[in-house]
Amino acid sequence: MTRSSAGRPPFRADHVGSLLRPAALRQAFRRHAAREIGDAEFARLQDDAIRNVVRLQEEVGLGVVTDGEFRRGSYWGRFVERTDGFEIRGAQFRFRNDQGHEVEFTAPYAKGKVRRTQPLALDEFTFLRDVTGLTAKITLPAPSTMHFYRCTDFADRGVYPDTDVFAADLAAVFAQEIADLVAAGCRYVQLDEVAIALLCDPAIRVQVESAGAAPDALVEAYIDWINRAVAECPADVVIGVHMCRGNFKGHYLAEGGYQAVAERFFADTKVNHFLLEYDTPRAGDFAPLRFVPKHKGVVLGLISSKVPALESADALKRRLDEASRFIDLDRLALSPQCGFASTVAGNPLGEADERAKLRLAVDVAREVWGA
Repeated sequence: MTRSSAGRPPFRADHVGSLLRPAALRQAFRRHAAREIGDAEFARLQDDAIRNVVRLQEEVGLGVVTDGEFRRGSYWGRFVERTDGFEIRGAQFRFRNDQGHEVEFTAPYAKGKVRRTQPLALDEFTFLRDVTGLTAKITLPAPSTMHFYRCTDFADRGVYPDTDVFAADLAAVFAQEIADLVAAGCRYVQLDEVAIALLCDPAIRVQVESAGAAPDALVEAYIDWINRAVAECPADVVIGVHMCRGNFKGHYLAEGGYQAVAERFFADTKVNHFLLEYDTPRAGDFAPLRFVPKHKGVVLGLISSKVPALESADALKRRLDEASRFIDLDRLALSPQCGFASTVAGNPLGEADERAKLRLAVDVAREVWGA
């Protein structure tokens, strides 16, 4: 399946990537951080947990699997730790929930020249590739992750006085990593794009403007950065972009439909398909899907990874029918709206809930598309 002519996602039932870490793995992260266990023991415990979570995905009937992001403290943490030039500072935004509770978080900051001096996710892929016969998907944080969360204060200006130079160095990091993944046999890469989704929120746009940045210019820049990152991918490598409004212990960062960015983002981003959050009214209606070009597909994230309540299969089918008024049903697929654990802590639901939701995606996909 090529990015240029597919017109649909590669799998009718997909998931965004991160899965709930079992208790033993959460404990291993704590013990490793406290230096109570060494690197070798930590890796062994991760390996065991990954084998088990791959089995879970196979058992529920998925055709695509991830390692659950079980080697990562957060969805972008390992990328930053392994890339020269970054450190961690406080973010300019806060997570919140429907009850108004707010949570601060951290963000990458370029203190030096950004360079890839070691593989970032290659070891994740090679292990996953060797423990499953299914398609192994690798997720990477989108380039904007390294820039947006601190607005205009994203780097030491003595190192990067010019955003264009930073963008070029960052694009090289992504291109090198993706090239190594492809050489190792990876044929499905997903980029997790939060910034552009946040720029759909009027309140976030005001905050960005107050920091001295132009929201629409950022959207254009982040589209360009994705395109640079994947520019050298062979045609048989499927690239998906997941749009996320934030996912941390059941909290989110933003709200607002895709209308503000849809026409530019869907048309200009050179990828095969989009994985879109549509689990709550915060995501808006399906009308922006009319801007998705006919050679691209959409995975609708209709199942919530934030709460344990299991969705109704009939309700999911009704929502798919609603979406098909704006985009052909054959160009759609189904998934949870986000990962179940963008950080080690995970969302407030259990492993049985996670299994049920993944199986629901598979079962509804089979009923709707026969596959």
